[in-house]
This record gives sequence, C-alpha cells and structure tokens, in this order.
Amino acid sequence: MERKPWIIASVLVTGLLTGCGGGGAESFLDAQAMAQLRDVLHKEPPLPDGFTVRPEQAWRMPFGQADRNCRAVLEPAGGRAPRQALTAQAAVSYHGDGLGEQAGVGLARYANEEAEGHLHALAEAMGACRAVHTSSGTDLRLRELPVRDAGDEAVAARLQGRLNGYPYAMDVVLSRVGDTLVSVVHTGMNDVDAARTRKVVEAAISMVST
Repeated sequence: MERKPWIIASVLVTGLLTGCGGGGAESFLDAQAMAQLRDVLHKEPPLPDGFTVRPEQAWRMPFGQADRNCRAVLEPAGGRAPRQALTAQAAVSYHGDGLGEQAGVGLARYANEEAEGHLHALAEAMGACRAVHTSSGTDLRLRELPVRDAGDEAVAARLQGRLNGYPYAMDVVLSRVGDTLVSVVHTGMNDVDAARTRKVVEAAISMVST
C-alpha cells in the first residue's frame, strides 16, 4: 500500500499533559490552520544531505513502554502533542542515509498563548524522564543537550543506550515559534550526529517561520 506523503493527526489523544496551560481553554480544530500545516509539511524542507525530501508517515516511538514523562516528551513529534487549546497539528517523518537514521517532525498550533505554557511543562517532563527500560532489551538513558537559537525558546535531550539489544541513540528537540510547538526527533543506530540534528531542527523551524 502506497504511503501518504503527509499525515494530519486529526484524532487527538484524550489525556492532557499535567500542568500544560491554564484551565478552561478547550481544544478545537481550526480547518484553515490544519490546511496550513498540511501545506507547510508538504513542501520540500532544507534537510541535511542524505535525507529524503518526500515526507512519509508520522514518526512512531520504537518502544511500547515508557513512563508518563518520557512519553510526553516524545509523543509530539509523532503528532500527539498536548491538546489544551490545540487548534491544529500535523506530523511527518523523513529517512536519512545513516544506519537507522530517521527524523520525525511534529507541528502543533495553539490558541491563547498556550504554546509557551506547553513547552515549559514539556521541559519539566524532560527533566523528569531519566531512562526508558523494557524487558525486550531496551535501555536508554537521557541526558540534556545544549540548544541555542532554536525558535523563540527550546529544550533538548539525547536518549542513548540499547534498543532491543542494539546500540541506539535519539535526539529530541522541542522548540516554540510564536504560537506553534515544533517537535523534532533524530534517531540512528549506534549514534546520531548532533550537527545533523541541528540542521533538521533548523529545517523544521523554517517551515513555520516563513
């Protein structure tokens, strides 16, 4: 079955990330905003050399088990961003030429300046996500990554260790551009190049900055 070039996450998760924004602001979908994000992700981004320019299905976590904080940090890149005051979201992925290399990009737009509150809550969740461990041989440890000049504000971390027994690494960068949360994951077997992660983030931010 042929893959669609973009995926719009029209079905939202029912759970809310604790602490993401004030009460009373309900989630609603704006058809025009959804169309705009779809068009943005359908354009060819300035990704690093070796990445496919044609977007594929939204990125999915390669492990089924993770604590609430770790899932909260990783899910936005797969099109499952916090839904408080959410008006639109979309997510795609791109394959790189490195072993196991993949980049996931998620865009989520919010009303009432909620994007800032969500990023701060996600930063707290990132600080509380220590490791991902499963019985199938996955043991990934998290450490903070320095990030500068990525949108209006940003936080980042690296998960590294073993995925199903194999060496694996993943960079995750969460940034805010105005009312939009930009979520990026960059994965690879053995290791990931921080410079390529930076370029993927810049490409994702450029999608909503122009």
